[in-house]
Amino acid sequence: MEQLMEIGQIVNTYGIKGYLKIVPYTDDITRFEDLDEIYIKIKKDLQSFIIEDVKYSKNLVLLKLKGIDDINSAENYKNCYIEIPRSKAVELPEDSYFIVDLIGVNVYTDEGEELGNIIDVFSTGANDIYVVKNELGKQVLLPAIGDVIKQVDIQNKKMVVHLIKGLI
Repeated sequence: MEQLMEIGQIVNTYGIKGYLKIVPYTDDITRFEDLDEIYIKIKKDLQSFIIEDVKYSKNLVLLKLKGIDDINSAENYKNCYIEIPRSKAVELPEDSYFIVDLIGVNVYTDEGEELGNIIDVFSTGANDIYVVKNELGKQVLLPAIGDVIKQVDIQNKKMVVHLIKGLI
């Protein structure tokens, strides 16, 4: 099977007709409208579902999937993750990366010092923040801005950064 990537997490049900409430892992939540099918990861198993309807509530996606027709059925999928084939992922602009591809990347300073691995990425609104943790458990927060991030090589899982004053 083609490599899959997570695009959201089911956090609750919505209504009595089987809608699932999704926290999207995407900047553009309307991208769910372009999908016909998704996979739900239940423990280690994957189930394929056809999307029947997409709605929105605040910053959440509400999905109606074929075969999930009532609240009782929908309850079974709470806290599960939604995945799609990587080939269905949106095209990213230059110097943009999927979070799933950044997790685990080894981070080095432009002076060759290893800082650790990216363990998380979160958004502040202005820019993303990369959470880097070393073997001793020390964390460094790096803003995803051009002055700091100098080189990203996703294939080789390597990032080179310039530490500006005040970061460490």
